Amino acid sequence: MLLNSIDGLRVVFVGGKGGVGKTTVASSLAIAHALEGHRVLVVSTDPAHNLGHLWDREVGDAPERLIAFTDGDASGGIVDGMEIDPKATLERHLASVERTMRRMLPERMRPHAQRHLALAREAPGSFESAVLERVADAVALGLEEYDLVVFDTAPTGHTLRLLTLPAQLTTWTESLLKNRDRSERYSAAMRSIAGTSSADPAAEADAELRRTLIRRRDRFENLRKVVTDRLRTGFLVVFTPERMPVAETLELAESLKDIKVPLAALVANRRSPSDAGQLLKDRRDVEDSQIERVRQMLPDIPLSELPLVPGELVGRQALTNFARSLS
Repeated sequence: MLLNSIDGLRVVFVGGKGGVGKTTVASSLAIAHALEGHRVLVVSTDPAHNLGHLWDREVGDAPERLIAFTDGDASGGIVDGMEIDPKATLERHLASVERTMRRMLPERMRPHAQRHLALAREAPGSFESAVLERVADAVALGLEEYDLVVFDTAPTGHTLRLLTLPAQLTTWTESLLKNRDRSERYSAAMRSIAGTSSADPAAEADAELRRTLIRRRDRFENLRKVVTDRLRTGFLVVFTPERMPVAETLELAESLKDIKVPLAALVANRRSPSDAGQLLKDRRDVEDSQIERVRQMLPDIPLSELPLVPGELVGRQALTNFARSLS
């Protein structure tokens, strides 16, 4: 049922409260699709970087092969993984800005611009913007080279903030472009009056800035369109059937509706068995009431249940065995 609920999607975000098993579910979904012969990219946006811990190996800031299947229906199926490093992304971005600044600004203005870059490094929202840049990269890469990209996201609040940014940044960039239009018209008039060549450094700098803003606007607008397209994208909420995670799940579902991100499925994770002693049986009874609460509040969203398993789900073999149970 879980695989059916996201069948045909190209981008899946796996989110929910911290500690409910998002990374395990995201990785298992990726493997389950790879077992069907698909190429899958799993991307962690969580600064905690649990993806590498779960796979019991180093996972870097660029896609690398986590598992490949060569037999039967799974032939050709692969899972690549990456952990977004917002600090490295921000440093690369600021280095690029600095190179452009040195090329375009006169010497006397560079110290002032350098101070602005230093402040930007620690400014609120800088890391979120850096993560969003990489999410846009990963979505574009996934649509071009993979059958599915699965995002293992940070806890709920961070993820909602991230998903609202494309529309906000598109609007903000549009505003900047309008201001640049007014500025360029004024500059053009002044150059005409002064008889200055249109090829002077200030005009070239204005043109380059405009091209940069347009590229950024188009990039975020494309990401917004993908994230809100229910034919290509779905959000999968993972929760443990307890009061607090369920309350957060219901709030998240409402927030996703507000920002027009399609909610594709719900996963009740770590379900206690009913035949393993009285303690777990009593716990399952409590879980049943919480799951019923979710079903009543979100009756149109497919809900799957995944069992509590013995031991740790760590490493390729354990994850593959668990993924096979999703089919």
